[in-house]
Amino acid sequence: MRILVTGAGGYIGYAVARRLAAAGHEVDGLVRRAADLPRGVRAVTGDLLGALPPGPYDAVCHLAARTRVRESFDDPLAYYETNVGGTLALLRALGGGGAHVVFGSTAAVYGAPPEGRPIPETAATAPAGPYGATKLAAEQMIRQYARTGAIGATVLRTFNVSGSVDGRPDPDPTRLIPKALAVAAGRAPHLEINGDGLAVREYLHVDDLAAAYVRALEAAARPGEDRVYNVGTGTGTAVHEVVATVERVTGRPVPAHRRPAVPEPPELVCDAAAIRADLGWRASRALPELIADAWNALTRTND
Repeated sequence: MRILVTGAGGYIGYAVARRLAAAGHEVDGLVRRAADLPRGVRAVTGDLLGALPPGPYDAVCHLAARTRVRESFDDPLAYYETNVGGTLALLRALGGGGAHVVFGSTAAVYGAPPEGRPIPETAATAPAGPYGATKLAAEQMIRQYARTGAIGATVLRTFNVSGSVDGRPDPDPTRLIPKALAVAAGRAPHLEINGDGLAVREYLHVDDLAAAYVRALEAAARPGEDRVYNVGTGTGTAVHEVVATVERVTGRPVPAHRRPAVPEPPELVCDAAAIRADLGWRASRALPELIADAWNALTRTND
């Protein structure tokens, strides 16, 4: 297949483009400026809000987006412009050619999680902030356009992604694992933890996520079809357990300062039964390997 990957220079986009090229597909990576891309991926310079590369494409992995939750509260219009406006521009450029669009979405689209249960795709959507709201709006646009018969659509909702491929670290220092690793590396004096550190989250290796995109693309949704899948491990880990794992993997201490607790769900874990049943995908890496890969990428950039 000929596939366009938007945001191919980014953390997840790079991993997805790399997997697709390794699977033998013809991959164009859309980047706003010159960027390192995986071997076998052709760089195409463009902008979702400006000129898009000419097709036709059999499929598009749409990963270009603004993704920082806290930043979205400070500048919500920028998030709507990129995440919603950029998606609209992409769909207009694709026209009605029947391409399969695989959209990278997020667990931030969900509302309050079911008490004590993993979150299924059927859970209520009620984003708590602009980032989740813009991703949900883009999801709805893509799925409704698919129902006209113009495209096929698959939405992949992810929770927390970490790890590394090709020595590329997670560029978002606000996430728990990059913050803890920065402390272990001596880049920060301590880690700040809200409350007692018992909040439970799940963590997925970026290369496992990339493998899910390959499965979704190769099980192509036909024009008129739309699907939604959670992509995750379904295994939760408390914050204090993540920190202990970072210390064990790196062999370095991670001193922590506790801040007052903030209102947040005690547990956010996905139900990924649908993607396992339909696409045969499941995560292959546990938390220690994920942290080890992220640590190796971080220390490599220090050399």
